[in-house]
This record gives sequence, C-alpha cells and structure tokens, in this order.
Amino acid sequence: MDFIKGFTFGYMSKRGEWETDEAKESLRILKERCAIDHVVLTVVAEQDHPQSISIHWRNHPNVVSDHEIISMIEYARSLDLKVILKPMVNVSDGTWRAHINFFDTDVPCEPKWSEWFEAYNEFILHYAKIAEKLKCDMFVIGCEMVNADRREQEWRHLISRVRKQYSGLITYNCDKYQEDVLKWWDAVDVISSSGYYPIDAWEEQLDRIERVVLKHDKPFFFCEAGCPSWEGGEFLPNDWTLRGKVNVDVQKRWYEEMFRATSKRDWVRGFAMWDWKAQLYPIEMAEENQDYAVYGKPAETIINQFYRDIAEFK
Repeated sequence: MDFIKGFTFGYMSKRGEWETDEAKESLRILKERCAIDHVVLTVVAEQDHPQSISIHWRNHPNVVSDHEIISMIEYARSLDLKVILKPMVNVSDGTWRAHINFFDTDVPCEPKWSEWFEAYNEFILHYAKIAEKLKCDMFVIGCEMVNADRREQEWRHLISRVRKQYSGLITYNCDKYQEDVLKWWDAVDVISSSGYYPIDAWEEQLDRIERVVLKHDKPFFFCEAGCPSWEGGEFLPNDWTLRGKVNVDVQKRWYEEMFRATSKRDWVRGFAMWDWKAQLYPIEMAEENQDYAVYGKPAETIINQFYRDIAEFK
C-alpha cells in the first residue's frame, strides 16, 4: 500500500454544502497547502440516541446527497487525489457513537443488535456501491464503534456483503487504544485507527500497536489523527468537548512529536489528519480558532513539510 498523505474532508457537511464553489475551492486549497495525495470524504448520518435502531440517511436534509458525493469524488480525482470514502454514524443527542449499545442477549421488549445491524448494513452497503461505481481507492466500514466492536460475527457478515459490492481495499477505523482489542482484523485489508494519543505517550502506544500490525501482517495507517488548538489539548487530544485558552503552538508541537515518533516505524503507512472543513474560516481568524483545523496555523506548515519530505524520500 502506498504511503497515505491524507486529510479528512467535509465532516458534518449538510445537504447542498458540497455543491458549492466554496467547498470545491476548500478541497483545492487543502491539497495546495498540505501537499496531500489522499482525501477521506466523510458522509455523516445520525440516529436519535444510542439505543435507536433507525439510522436517518436516505434523502435526509442533514446528509450530503449521492449526487454531491459523486461530484466531489470526481472533483478530487481532477486534482489527482486518491479517494477514501467513509460513511459515519453519529448520535443526534450528542452521545459519542462509541456508546451505541444493546443487550448481548435478546430481550423481546428491548431494541436488539440484530435490528441495529440490519439498518447499519443498509447504510454501509449503499455507500459501498458508490465507492465501487466511482472506483474509490479505499472504503471505511465503520469508525470508533467501541461497544459494537465486540459483535464480531455481525462485522464479519457485513464485510462479506461489502465485498460483493465493492472490489477495493476495506478498512475499519477503530478507536484509540482499541487496536489490540478488536478480534476481526483478519477480515479487512487494512488496519486503521484514530491516533489521538497524548503528546508524551506516542512511543508506548506505537509499541503496542506494532504488535498488532506484525501479528496480522497487514498495512496500517491512522485513519484519523489530530490535536485541537487550546492549552492542554496535547495531553487529551481526543476530547473535542474540552476548551481552554487558544494556543496554536500546542497543536504544532503535537504534530511535530507524532511525526517524530511515527517516522521511526516503517509500518505506519500514512495518515488522514482530522480535519478540514468544506467551509473555511477566514484565514486571518486562524490564530483565534480553537478547533482541530490547521488552516493558516503553524501545524499546517508542519504537515506540508512532512508530506513533501515523505514524497521525496519515497
């Protein structure tokens, strides 16, 4: 697998937002300023609460349309970018998707894993067909579904169904600290995870992940990785609910340490940084932005240089 110099694009975009010239220009700027060669296009649907068995995605006003997805994939290709399609499920009440959960033993009066996976299969298979039609370079079947991860047979069944629709590489984006917990890595083509590790914990966590990669002998990349721009964010980069005093240098130092640590591990085959919005803030506001965005911040220069150096080295 080629080294993935990637970025996540368009997270939480609503219907119609990818049709704008602004969104296309944002992707062009991303390639120009960060030297990427892969883009992860996120399609986000929601369920009402963690125990809902319905996923709202078909013709929903908060979900980008198939036409928009196809158009954005084609535009990305016109920029010579490889495309990874990543459908995701969020929870409307604000609960993190990792807490979607049901009883392991069915109870007649309670919602069931089988009902949820039926809805999830329908959702994922729809986008697998688009990924095949547009020949996307990789397809992500799920992201950070920590409680659902234990349902091994359901995931294996879904993967077998996806393979009937999509002929490219399949990955699952497990959450941080879950790389050595998942039991069905053998069923996918690429191992990937969310690299939101504390700035002072990279070596320890990479040692742990390395054992998983060597055991399964599969390619690995960080399907998400990023750090917010507030004081303290480098020590708990996964918690998007925290806020502190704006400090863009925190983000810069975190990226420098991640690249320093991962560059010593040749099994780390890339990143999809988190994240780049379809609608950019004015660049003069960059120093005031607390989010994970890197547009106009010092971290953007670090990423650009790293990806350019990788290209020269390869």
